[in-house]
Amino acid sequence: MAHLKEKIKKDQILENVKCFDISAEGSGICRTPDNIVVFVDGLVPEDIATVKVKKVKGSYILADIENITQYSPYRTTPFCKHFGYCGGCKWQHLSYDAQIRFKKKFVNDALTRIGNLNFPTLQDPLKSPLTQYYRNKLEFTFSNNRWIEPEYFSKDKKEVLPALGFHKSSAYDKVLDIQQCYLQDNRSNEIRNFVRTYAIEHQIPFFDIRHHQGLLRTLTIRNTTLDEWMVILGVYKIDESILFPLLDAIYEKFPFITSLQYAHLFMANESLSNGHLYVYKGKDFITEQLGHLKFKISARSFFQTNSLQTKQLYDKVLSLAGLTGNEIVYDLYCGTGTIGLYLAHQAKKVIGIEYVSAAVEDAKENALLNNIQNATFFAGDMKDLLNDEFVAQHQTPDVLITDPPRAGMDKKVIQQIRKILPKRIVYVSCSPPSQARDLSFLSDLYTIQFVQPVDMFPHTTHIENIVMMERK
Repeated sequence: MAHLKEKIKKDQILENVKCFDISAEGSGICRTPDNIVVFVDGLVPEDIATVKVKKVKGSYILADIENITQYSPYRTTPFCKHFGYCGGCKWQHLSYDAQIRFKKKFVNDALTRIGNLNFPTLQDPLKSPLTQYYRNKLEFTFSNNRWIEPEYFSKDKKEVLPALGFHKSSAYDKVLDIQQCYLQDNRSNEIRNFVRTYAIEHQIPFFDIRHHQGLLRTLTIRNTTLDEWMVILGVYKIDESILFPLLDAIYEKFPFITSLQYAHLFMANESLSNGHLYVYKGKDFITEQLGHLKFKISARSFFQTNSLQTKQLYDKVLSLAGLTGNEIVYDLYCGTGTIGLYLAHQAKKVIGIEYVSAAVEDAKENALLNNIQNATFFAGDMKDLLNDEFVAQHQTPDVLITDPPRAGMDKKVIQQIRKILPKRIVYVSCSPPSQARDLSFLSDLYTIQFVQPVDMFPHTTHIENIVMMERK
């Protein structure tokens, strides 16, 4: 270990570094001609580059690109001028087919190396119907001190500029001003740019992230495939003489907005969950349609952010659940109940469990909206609620659907699943590594029958994965 630090120094230039793989975080995994492992942001497999050493670790090096001497056939030209700084789309320089290929590899590596699992042929990931403008929600941050891109930075200019955009990658206190974003319908750009221009022209103070001063803090924009729009302006303090004319201007400029709200975000965290919400114009929700169902989405509701791909995801879950109309289905970590409700028409009964009580209320409301009478939802800590008494009261499930947060399922939940022994488990995960770990604890009782990755987030390193298991 010490040998590498003696051999390689910070700021040293390394030539003919070849990229042979890409990490789950998006960095190129490379080797020098003498076989030293180097991680380089911005390189893709089969690039060859000259790099500058940034940091020497125990057995590997972190480095930056000096110049690329041979370009990979997987490489493509990024379509966004903010690429490389905002961190939202780290893989724009990688062709979409190549992204799919490496995401499939991530799933395979997780299941084999972390879970040590046996499974049939891994399916190709379901591609997103859209690779641009596919998101239905974006959250932007105001800052009174814009982070300036290096190519525009000048030590001679002391001017402090405001920003409305995204936090710079790995730097929460730095905000990159976004002019054009390709993640959401272009009207999102129009709304954001109008708000910024109006605020600057009317000298409305942008938030000071370091000192917690100013008025304008966040801008959240949501939309649905039914062309309904929700705009939420987050403010650090409420000054109606300033705030209400701005909201009036937004509504006059964009009369298609279904729900215009403002949020009093007075705490250190800028999340909407920590503030007070007020409806200024329109309704307090927007409506989305997935297949045969409609869902109300309120300001704090969780909803999958790629609506078109969500339908493909749910269709696959429905298919793998293998329902005939006679099954008891448990929907664990059900959120607002979307998966359970999507399956309810082919099940005898759906039982949903979720920790967040507000999400459960949304689930109940969505059941009423769709006249679904065979779905019941419960709020509580999964590891405490899913006990023997609960199962005895609601019947043992034939099919268990689980869609836990990124950290995966609690060990007590897995232990209870081992006791319940449903005939079939469909595990949906946004983190294949934690999914693989959980499945390894069930592999002595269940056989994996099908593995289907689903690409919910083009141009990012994230991949959703569905695993269907049957009791041995």
